[in-house]
Amino acid sequence: MSKEHFYNIILSPAITEKGTMVSASNQVVFNVARDATKTDIKKAVEGLFGVKVKAVNTLVRKGKLRTFRGRAALLGDKKKAYVTLAEGERLDVTTGL
Repeated sequence: MSKEHFYNIILSPAITEKGTMVSASNQVVFNVARDATKTDIKKAVEGLFGVKVKAVNTLVRKGKLRTFRGRAALLGDKKKAYVTLAEGERLDVTTGL
C-alpha cells in the first residue's frame, strides 16, 4: 500500500490527557477512518512510523447533539484506535512525520 492510503486510514494522533497517560504503557492513540479495520490500522502504523505493533483496540464514540446559535446539530461519530507497540519500540507523535 502507498503512504497516501496510510494517511487516509490514520487521520491524526489523539493528543489528550488520557492519551498521554496510556503512553506510559507503550500505547499510542490515533483518530482513524470509520471504515478502517484493525489490520488496516496495524499496517498503516507500521508503514508510516516503522515500528512493530503488538495489538490494536478500537472504539467508536457516538456523535453528540450540540446547539449552536439556537440550532441543534448532531456531530458525527468518531473512531479511535489504541495501538500497543511491541517491547522496545518507541513512537513520539508530537514530532511529526
